[in-house]
Amino acid sequence: MNTKMSAVVLAAGKGTRLRTEGCDLPKVMRLADGKPLLHYVLRGLDFIPRENTVIVVGYKKEEVEKGFPEYPFAVQTEQLGTGHAVMSAEQALAGFSGPVLVCCGDMPLITGETYRAMAETYEESGAACVILTGTADEYLPYGRIVRDESGEFVCMVEEKDCTEEQKKITELNSGVYVFDCEKLFAALKRIRNDNAQGEYYLTDVPAILRADGEKIALCKRELGSQIIGVNTLEQLQQVEGILRERK
Repeated sequence: MNTKMSAVVLAAGKGTRLRTEGCDLPKVMRLADGKPLLHYVLRGLDFIPRENTVIVVGYKKEEVEKGFPEYPFAVQTEQLGTGHAVMSAEQALAGFSGPVLVCCGDMPLITGETYRAMAETYEESGAACVILTGTADEYLPYGRIVRDESGEFVCMVEEKDCTEEQKKITELNSGVYVFDCEKLFAALKRIRNDNAQGEYYLTDVPAILRADGEKIALCKRELGSQIIGVNTLEQLQQVEGILRERK
């Protein structure tokens, strides 16, 4: 990877379903095999300089800042969706015009090799956006990737909105992207929150860029267990087991 790169790690969540008696940590600070979930994500991003890796915090932000003091932070003051979370990092990335990798602080199983493959796809494709897609070892309620006859990206469809035919699609949206930084923030200013949750979704950005005539590239991989996000105690235990096996 020859191009200078930045990253935005979404780490503002409360993790309500992960709460146990006596533990009120932010989701990304919950421990798996003795380390916070965020530790594993940042380890996978170690090819990007720490000073270029912005962590978006919110709930109990002081806990995250104290745990990772060598990183820059941006604050999401309200939980208004993934798009809003990335918007919170705009000032921290002011003046940067290269690629920015956007990922989730509660997905500790994505490997550095996978992140690097995305960076290489961005560099080689000339796309404004690269989406990490692929298959999983188990059922995950993720959006499906719809391609046209030539295999090019058309759109992402959330599982709840899928037709019966679309539900058969095995190529999932991981929620991890590489964007041209300037085009990302220009598109974020155009997303709307006219949905049931009243939130701003990052998943709307590729469609906006495609409508503008920008190229959207797909980095498709056999992801296996990598895209399991930690939302429940059961998933935390599952992830911990996989991390131990990897040792």
